[in-house]
Amino acid sequence: MANIRFYNARILTMEDQNIIEGELWVSGSKITYIGEGKANDIKWDSQIDCNRNILMPGLKNAHTHSGMTFSRSLADEYSLNDWLFKAIFPREAKLTPEHIYWFTKLAYAEYLSGGITACFDMYFHLREAAKAAVESGIRLVFCDSANDFGGIDELEDNYNTYNSFDPLVSFKLGFHAEYTTSKKNMEYVSQLAHKYKAPVYTHISETRAEVEGCKDRYGVTPAVLLDRMGIFDFGGGGFHCVWFTDEDMEVFRSKGLWSVFNACSNLKLASGIAPVYKFIDSDMKIAIGTDGAGSNNSLSLIREMYLDTVLSNSMTGNAATVDPYKILKAGTTGGALCMGLDDSDVLAEGKKADIIMIDMSRPSMQPENNIIRNIVYSADNSCIKMTMADGKILYEDGKFTSVDIEEVYRMCNRLQKDLV
Repeated sequence: MANIRFYNARILTMEDQNIIEGELWVSGSKITYIGEGKANDIKWDSQIDCNRNILMPGLKNAHTHSGMTFSRSLADEYSLNDWLFKAIFPREAKLTPEHIYWFTKLAYAEYLSGGITACFDMYFHLREAAKAAVESGIRLVFCDSANDFGGIDELEDNYNTYNSFDPLVSFKLGFHAEYTTSKKNMEYVSQLAHKYKAPVYTHISETRAEVEGCKDRYGVTPAVLLDRMGIFDFGGGGFHCVWFTDEDMEVFRSKGLWSVFNACSNLKLASGIAPVYKFIDSDMKIAIGTDGAGSNNSLSLIREMYLDTVLSNSMTGNAATVDPYKILKAGTTGGALCMGLDDSDVLAEGKKADIIMIDMSRPSMQPENNIIRNIVYSADNSCIKMTMADGKILYEDGKFTSVDIEEVYRMCNRLQKDLV
């Protein structure tokens, strides 16, 4: 159990906007002290001078399809429906466990280099993805993507298997979307939610066509339909939430459901823009995801936070529509709580040591008129100096400690030939 002392640091705990000047101590996987520093007789395994850089909670990618790095820059000219049916689904049919292991490991490396310490991942071949996560050291929460094309029969077994697989891995009930899942199969998901008193997550209201199709089939929007079916009786949430009505927002607000928005993907696929400012004004729970690399194409949550802020300003014509701190909160604390990671939502004594260091010596981070706004508006992934998850430094000064990145690149480029 390693003891690590970070000193000469500025610490943004995300419990509030205050920045603490002092030290942060880690023992094993947990934070044991945050403050100005005090006398101690601890035998330190490592003492790190932070040079007044910022320590803060790791970013949380609350919606992604990690294994889809194979599709990065592969079909950039399509809108969502054509992208799925012409470019993605035919290639996904060729994916093997080996493909998923390596392409997922590539995504995990990108997350770590961008300050992401946990991801809410919805994809295939779960055992290979879980193995890659444990090896990489990142915290992984699965969200099942069961639908009429497969996965329904394995959903309960996956729930039990991956909630006892490894301390870094957990599993949430989920299904792909209303438009890919029959009412019978959605009713089964609802039954599992009630059996385990568990939250459920799904893609929801991503496109106008999706919403209109659901209304044609059932007479109501997807959010209202799923609520009436009891799917959300124990919480959960939806990914995208672009075409939400006032009634949808009230369902999510009253049930305490999470809205996870994905600005880059929705813009790239011409799906629309989620009304984030309305979610905030409605006191909804919010978190942020990148979606997959085929529809983004980056896996940078920093870029997402910038867009989530400025798009709301553009939609309203008011440059002060969204407080950047609330977006940073959604990208850290919100994502953690959405995924059920209650012990890594903020930096505090007893919490998990899922910590990143922001390099304040980068030109884009100067001058320091407002550090929080610098992080949201002007940072990029190059500002991530260090990423720690579960008390282990996994990325520091451009180098990975848990991933053989050259081997990952070599294998991904070789395996890509199977799919293109």
